[in-house]
Amino acid sequence: MADTSYLQWPFFDEKHAQLVTELDAWAAQNVAHIHSDDNDGDCRQLVKALGQGGWLRHAVAGAENGGAGAQIDTRAICLIRETLARHNGLADFAFAMQGLGSGAISLAGTPAQKQRYLSRVAAGEAISAFALSEPDAGSDVAAMSCEARLDDDHYVLNGEKTWISNGGIADFYVVFVRTGEAPGSRGISALIVDAGTPGFEIAERINVIAPHPLARLRFTNCRIPVTQRVGAAAEGFKVAMRTLDVFRTSVAAAALGFARRALDEALQRATTRKMFGGVLADFQLTQAKLAQMATLIDSAALLTYRAAWQRDQGQNVTREAAMAKMTATENAQQVIDAAVQIWGGLGVVSDQPVERLYREIRALRIYEGATEVQQLIIGRDLIKSHS
Repeated sequence: MADTSYLQWPFFDEKHAQLVTELDAWAAQNVAHIHSDDNDGDCRQLVKALGQGGWLRHAVAGAENGGAGAQIDTRAICLIRETLARHNGLADFAFAMQGLGSGAISLAGTPAQKQRYLSRVAAGEAISAFALSEPDAGSDVAAMSCEARLDDDHYVLNGEKTWISNGGIADFYVVFVRTGEAPGSRGISALIVDAGTPGFEIAERINVIAPHPLARLRFTNCRIPVTQRVGAAAEGFKVAMRTLDVFRTSVAAAALGFARRALDEALQRATTRKMFGGVLADFQLTQAKLAQMATLIDSAALLTYRAAWQRDQGQNVTREAAMAKMTATENAQQVIDAAVQIWGGLGVVSDQPVERLYREIRALRIYEGATEVQQLIIGRDLIKSHS
């Protein structure tokens, strides 16, 4: 088990330390070995295992809906993602998407929607997806063109979504569409679309460097009952941003998990690799690199768990979550790159631990808001608070 001394920081309660201890032991037995060429099958297997293990209860809100508590515990979400990422990147992905995909329902869904979807998500019996991005609307969410017009008691959807995680294997999708009540972000609503709904198809499966289920979605006169709307009409943008505020901090935590695993692998390699009559760790250059890696990890962890703690105290964390996501992902990239260097030639051999980490970390600097977007969020919030 990696160093967990950070659990003694004042951000955490005793239950959080116990959660990490139990999950670490469970993950070593149940998910660390799952690596195959069947990403869809692996992801389904992981969701089922996480549900049966009781871990997905933390991804949804409301004990009556199968959740671990009345509200989502952001610190618990982050610790779970960090721990899973250290063991298996796809396991972290499977857990995160159950939370992100159903997060809008936890935050703004009707009692009927929560009862229908959340308990199945928590049990690992239904796979969820969050459909926000479009071919021409990624970072600029307000530019989306996928639209839904109201026709009596149904919405009629037309358009596309892309870069949708769990696309192709999800049982339902929370889809954000332009409903036209106002221009820009004020005219967007959120709708739950079940897989298999007529007019909804998987237009393309997308392969990326760290494989996971990903797809482009297409809607053609797809009719969705008004009762499937999450939150009020034209409130979709707010629902999306509230959902991202919860899970953006957890992206930072996943990056921490990858970075901690990279440091562990680097330490193991440096202290056992024979070189010039000693081992690699004897050299001051190696010691300096390890020191830098550890410092990058701790600095990112402080920002990550500050943001998680503040959200659990009911504070707005838009700026803090952006700082955490930006710093943790950028720092993890440096840490993992250093680990590959320490491993030498073996570090670029396919499916070695550090090679997998190198592929895993790159996407985290882009999705749920690229680093440059986080910089804009932070800068604009600073200016707003100053004026």
